Amino acid sequence: MAASAKLRADGLSVYYGRFLALKDIHLSITERRITALIGPSGCGKSTLLRAFNRMNDLIPGHRALGTIELDGRPLDAYDLDSLRKRVGMVFQRPNPFPLSVNDNVAFGPRIHALASGAGLSALVERSLAAVGLWEALKDRLCEPALALTSEQQQRLCLARVLAIEPEVLLMDEPCSALDPIATLHIEGLMRELARRYTIVLVTHNMQQAARVSDETGFMLLGELVEVAPTREIFTRPRDPRTDDYISGRYG
Repeated sequence: MAASAKLRADGLSVYYGRFLALKDIHLSITERRITALIGPSGCGKSTLLRAFNRMNDLIPGHRALGTIELDGRPLDAYDLDSLRKRVGMVFQRPNPFPLSVNDNVAFGPRIHALASGAGLSALVERSLAAVGLWEALKDRLCEPALALTSEQQQRLCLARVLAIEPEVLLMDEPCSALDPIATLHIEGLMRELARRYTIVLVTHNMQQAARVSDETGFMLLGELVEVAPTREIFTRPRDPRTDDYISGRYG
């Protein structure tokens, strides 16, 4: 059976005041796949990513035209709490709360009343295990999260998102603050998570997009130039602007 679209943007344009940040975007994000967005700085990748859980709504002067759908339902039909529970986000730099390891992971489930007592403890364990941290941290749950290594902090932030049991993971350059070895570890984790989650990845690292993604979209000056299976984008791009970018002649 063909995979279905989890997220779909149709004619999406985004303005910040008079500045047009995204121009008439049409994009389908396939369920349980990794879709990478590549392109030079300032091309609109992060704006598009944030549009998928309405984080741009917080920016003064923001205005959006067109539609975005989650499971065929417009995002505007969801209240923000339920939307952001279903569509979680991991940012460029690890941003653990100044709390213990346990309280970082338990924070979301407590807010959303997903679990308590023994059920919450089990959810914390499952979330840490899913990102490969349980064995390393099971005896350190009461320690400050800020004392962890950068890689462990980023994994913890991902566990914090998984604890609210989302369906979509938005990842905005999640490896930009990590060394090459830690980056490979996080990439391997992404591939494992794609078995259960739909992942949208913004990256400046074209090699990373080639390694981990199933589909890749190239963006330039607020336009989605083309989107295709990753192998095709990197070997047979349809648009000469894509070819110029991935070959290093532009950007």
